[in-house]
Amino acid sequence: MRKLREAGLGALADRGFVGLDDTPGDPVVITGRKATRGRPLTTAQKQVNQLIAAERAPVEHAFADLKNWRILTRLRLDPARATTLLRALLVLTAHEITR
Repeated sequence: MRKLREAGLGALADRGFVGLDDTPGDPVVITGRKATRGRPLTTAQKQVNQLIAAERAPVEHAFADLKNWRILTRLRLDPARATTLLRALLVLTAHEITR
C-alpha cells in the first residue's frame, strides 16, 4: 500500500481483498462490497460492484490469454524488458479480439 501511495497509483481488486486498505477517504485499493447473511447489498452497492467488475474484466481476460499462451513460463530476460514485451502482447491481444 505504501509504494502505491508514494507512486500516486491505485488498484482495483476483487472482493477477496476487502479490508486490505482501510484508510478512510484515501483508499489505494478499491474493492467491491460483500453481502452478509443479515446485511444484503443495496442497489447502489450492487451497481458499484458491477462497475468495478466491468473495469477489471479486460485486464483479467488479457492475463488469461497470456497464461494460455504460456509466455510467462518461458520468459528469460530482464524484468524491465518483460514489461515492454507484456505491453506489446496485450496490445496484440486486444487487436486480435477486436478484429
